[in-house]
Amino acid sequence: MKPPHATGHPGQVPELRLVAWETTRNCNLNCIHCRAAATRGPYQNELGTEAALTLLDQIAEVGKPIIILTGGEPLLRPDIFEIARYGTDKGLRMVMAPNGTLVTADNARRMVDAGIQRISISLDGANAASHDRFRGVQGAFEGALRGIDYARRAGLEFQINTTVTRTNLEEIPRIQQLAVELGAAAHHIFLLVPTGRGKYIVDQAIDAVQYEETLNWFYDQRDKTPLQLKATCAPHYYRILRQRARAEGISVTFESHGLDAVTRGCLAGTGFCFVSNQGVVQPCGFLSLACGDVTKTHFGEIWRHSEIFTALRDPDRLEGKCGRCEYRRVCGGCRARAYEATGNFLAEEPLCSYQPPRDA
Repeated sequence: MKPPHATGHPGQVPELRLVAWETTRNCNLNCIHCRAAATRGPYQNELGTEAALTLLDQIAEVGKPIIILTGGEPLLRPDIFEIARYGTDKGLRMVMAPNGTLVTADNARRMVDAGIQRISISLDGANAASHDRFRGVQGAFEGALRGIDYARRAGLEFQINTTVTRTNLEEIPRIQQLAVELGAAAHHIFLLVPTGRGKYIVDQAIDAVQYEETLNWFYDQRDKTPLQLKATCAPHYYRILRQRARAEGISVTFESHGLDAVTRGCLAGTGFCFVSNQGVVQPCGFLSLACGDVTKTHFGEIWRHSEIFTALRDPDRLEGKCGRCEYRRVCGGCRARAYEATGNFLAEEPLCSYQPPRDA
């Protein structure tokens, strides 16, 4: 069976669409799911200003992707606005992922002046009790809402991100409604990947059945909310989207809004990569495989020639049921979950209930 909406060809270097750059690992929160297990630093050997600007130069030579300035907490980096302005002047689409608690009227205006086009702020609970428990700091919820208000007043577009676990699964509809009330442009849900501190709450991860139910519910919201919706670390959504659209007799279209520049499931190493605070390039922040070091090798060389990236770009190298699935080119399964479960980043996605036909 021919895979629907096949994308890319083995050996072909795909367009670089998104780069998430961990500008610092310093953070003022203590989130229970944190990929980086970030906390107050200082952290050694983080890229300095000169190295940071050189990285943006090298990325711009490869393409004009969206650059997500993330952390840790990017607002703890003193030169973050200089970095943002430099990227903007290079023609890159600069966005930022602060936790909201450090956003003030002043730095919201500075973000706008630096050309930041959107920020993402996480709400992992619909109230202070649940959000603060998730974020590990009392007052995090009120701080996030305050930061959102400053962003809104500054005319800075923002989206709400939510990491879905068993503890907040029932709150997701209320969180989405809160996002509407706050004036968000989008709601992005993230399915827990057990890395960093997330390994210690793996028992809070939803199971494959809940995963499927949640993504189908999320699909149903598309015509019920003004928000742009995207599921991240949930590549199955791109299978579900096509299955549901086909059943309903509608065509599938995609748009690129802010951080939503995705037309398929797992983009790790294909349209997306992650750069650590020390300059190590990985397929994504959750897949801890070093593909190169920008302090030693040009970013473009890493992007074009990393053996790991080359493997990830060929869906026919996927193993298990992912390898025979007719949706392998539009879903691909979460490579980070596969790696954490088996030590093999090409293994089948462990959190998928779909069974492909044997002749796919």
